[in-house]
Amino acid sequence: MRKLFLIALTTVALMGMASVAFAADVDPGTISMIAIATALGMAIAAFGCGIAQGMGLKAACEGTARNPEASGKITVTLLLGMAFIESLAIYALVVNLILLFANPFIG
Repeated sequence: MRKLFLIALTTVALMGMASVAFAADVDPGTISMIAIATALGMAIAAFGCGIAQGMGLKAACEGTARNPEASGKITVTLLLGMAFIESLAIYALVVNLILLFANPFIG
């Protein structure tokens, strides 16, 4: 399974790099600005998601400390919340990868 994942990931990376490499008519300054913008966008998304996950974990720990009998329900709710927050970071990653490798604004 791991080899299949690595092959698929390598194929996607090569296809993404080929589109950038063959885009000879695009200004290199534009590509570098897009790369900086995508890195900044991912950094902001990761920062926000990290803060949100920390706040959720803090609230769950406080809830478990106050009411240890409800720790099972709190844990399930915590895991669901963490998954939803993590999905926001994954969405940001996908959008940034699209902007980086398959930008519709560049010819």
